[in-house]
Amino acid sequence: MTQAPLRRLIDLPGIDDLEMKALMKPRHADPDMRDEFPEIDATARAAFGLGLDEAEAVALPDDWDGIERLSADEQVDAFEAEGWDVRDARRKPLRMLTHWALPLALAMRGVAGALPFHAEPDAPTTNWGSSLAAEATRFRKR
Repeated sequence: MTQAPLRRLIDLPGIDDLEMKALMKPRHADPDMRDEFPEIDATARAAFGLGLDEAEAVALPDDWDGIERLSADEQVDAFEAEGWDVRDARRKPLRMLTHWALPLALAMRGVAGALPFHAEPDAPTTNWGSSLAAEATRFRKR
């Protein structure tokens, strides 16, 4: 059985742009400074259907695992187990993962918010027609 490819958080609308800004200005990644950068909340709303303050106000289910409070490496493993790649191109956790962890977890688990539509990859097609033609050619040569 093959495992479905992981969805990449960095591919959601606006996430990659803010990662670049966080690279240039590390204050973007600081959770205490998010009020200074309204584009973070706008990106969360576009990607997950709810702002960061709204995500914090959601009543969490009793069986909530606290994924948003884990260390970055633990979050990477936890999100990966649920089908999400939360790393950058260099395979390091996203700089702004602390901002996205709670809204992503709420949306992917169906507690609050929503994720953008994601089409399933096409099933690989087999080219059995050409192999039959090759087999027929070999048969005729005998």
